[in-house]
Amino acid sequence: MSSDAHEPGERPIRVLVVEDGDEYITNLTTFVAEGIDYRQAKSGGRACEMLAEVEPDLVYLDMRFDRTPVEELLGDMVQLTGRFNGDIGRARRFQQDNQGLFILRALRDAGFRKPVILSYDFGAEERRFRALSAKDPALFYCPDYADAKTIRRAILAVVRG
Repeated sequence: MSSDAHEPGERPIRVLVVEDGDEYITNLTTFVAEGIDYRQAKSGGRACEMLAEVEPDLVYLDMRFDRTPVEELLGDMVQLTGRFNGDIGRARRFQQDNQGLFILRALRDAGFRKPVILSYDFGAEERRFRALSAKDPALFYCPDYADAKTIRRAILAVVRG
């Protein structure tokens, strides 16, 4: 197979990019575009709505959502606040810092079983990633600082298996 994402005549790889800004979609559509069709959702709720419409082969998911309006964040704030002994500020930061995991759960609950690449640096948290991927074998990660070539390799490796 060539270095292209797909053979001539095949449909492009469909990737749903879930992020609260436009950095990933801009980088991916500019530098990692050949043979890949990207769609974007800026919240977990919207990502779940788009699953049937887009029929993605892969979800590329940001971990941190600090620009999303709080009413669009997934996760039970009552439960999170209890976890942080009533500290709403800490609970909200946890919800934002780990929103990707809340979205991952919502995608799986919506029936999406295909691969998800979390854009997050688990390099210093390998045990955490091993625990997550043990529960979800279709979960992968690509460091959030990765260059376009690394991201492309990760997408192609995951989709091709």
